[in-house]
Amino acid sequence: MAEAGTQRRARGGGGAARRAERTAISIETAKYIERNIPNFEVLGEEALEIIEANAETVLAEIGVNFVNNPAALKRWQDAGAEIEGERVRIPRGLARQLCSTAPSQYTQHARNPARNVVMGGRNLVLAPVYGPPFVHDAEKGRRYATMEDFRNFVKLGYMSRWLHHSGGTVCEPTDIAVNKRHLDMLHAHMTLSDKPFMGSVTEPSRAQDSVEMCEVLFGKTFVQDNTVMTSLININSPMTFDDTMMGALEIYAANNQACIISPFIVGGAMAPVSVAGTLTQVLAEVLAGIAYSQLVRPGAPVIFGAFVTSIDMNSGAPTFGTPEASLITYGAGQLARGMGLPYRSAGAFCGSKLPDAQAAYETANSLNMGLLSGVNFMLHACGWLEGGLVSSYEKFVMDADQLGTLHHLARGVQIDENAQAMEAIAEVGPGGHYLGCAHTQANFKDAFWRSDLFDYKPFETWSEEGARDTMALATLRVKQQLATYQQPALDPAIAEALDAFVAQKKASMPDALL
Repeated sequence: MAEAGTQRRARGGGGAARRAERTAISIETAKYIERNIPNFEVLGEEALEIIEANAETVLAEIGVNFVNNPAALKRWQDAGAEIEGERVRIPRGLARQLCSTAPSQYTQHARNPARNVVMGGRNLVLAPVYGPPFVHDAEKGRRYATMEDFRNFVKLGYMSRWLHHSGGTVCEPTDIAVNKRHLDMLHAHMTLSDKPFMGSVTEPSRAQDSVEMCEVLFGKTFVQDNTVMTSLININSPMTFDDTMMGALEIYAANNQACIISPFIVGGAMAPVSVAGTLTQVLAEVLAGIAYSQLVRPGAPVIFGAFVTSIDMNSGAPTFGTPEASLITYGAGQLARGMGLPYRSAGAFCGSKLPDAQAAYETANSLNMGLLSGVNFMLHACGWLEGGLVSSYEKFVMDADQLGTLHHLARGVQIDENAQAMEAIAEVGPGGHYLGCAHTQANFKDAFWRSDLFDYKPFETWSEEGARDTMALATLRVKQQLATYQQPALDPAIAEALDAFVAQKKASMPDALL
């Protein structure tokens, strides 16, 4: 990070930048999770071998489509694949061979080096909800998202202790032209937070804008030498790679920026109804996508992605927190580890329309499953509502609070001398209590995780304070966090350059709806 720091000081003239740093308020953020617990595995060796062999059969005999992308077809042909129209059939072993150049882990740099995250290994990085066109809060209800909402969610993410990553499209601001909103969204992530963030993937030129804005923020050489964005590339399941997403992938891979290669699976609609069949398709799609990233640039950082839900066969609506989705997520984790790649899946998933009991049950199932399945990057870790159509203010802070449980579960069972507590057991003896013993006094402050949101007061006190439910407490917390938000320091020269970049880009084109 030394080069970026040097460039910032030079641009800022020194004094103003140093004064901003001295007066900045630092928000405490927990380090990304480093698991000290085993992964939960549902597939035996025979099952893994069958799924891996079947995925190779899919690629070699059925193939995948790369639509409206002659350059991609040429790359595949040069690599030894069979091309028929837009269909690409990949010989057995070729995709896996190409994937072998992808790194097993990488560091995504934040503009505040203390917020850097390491993707892969036994790490888990948590990022907020991504993509909803609507927002919801208790006072205004459900409505289309605006840029003000987007900035509010970036601020809440920055203020959230257990979130390590600012995310990407935390909601889709519909009051800004489609071809320009990515500039405002990136600007918000870069200036309102100092955590890592994601780039735009809605059109290749917007991915290029993302790279160029990062070059303003970090310095051009630093961006080419280091990963500063991890962005989401969805596969149009089943087995179709469109030119928009692949065009964005090509930009990011060529510039050493990371991509999550992620099938978008709704079981029964976009994949088979069976767990093994879905895992076969997921693996085939991921193999083809990651292999293509390596054709663009060998060594480009990537993440094995799997967004998985099932479908209600009566209504056609997606369902979340289900056993089948959990089994697929566990199995996909084993497949990702078998390839030696970072893994993205899970989140605070629910189909509920409100942050209610349904939302809580489904979210808890999804979050815990993500922890145990070995996920390395968890997008949608807080704020997801109504099957991903809504970013909820209240659920954002509820989920963000509960992410603390993942941190504590991941620590596992300590077995050092202090944890064995033999002196405490001897001190208290039969029939005593531990409240006043020396071991309790020495450890009580951090012995147990405690929610910053839930109400633990006696009934009488709770009733006197208004009998507030969790939704009411979350509404209050949202207001408190937004009221106390303070923007992290940024070199004034860089801030000015980012403003100028956004203004120039917006002025260079008329508003568009696509």
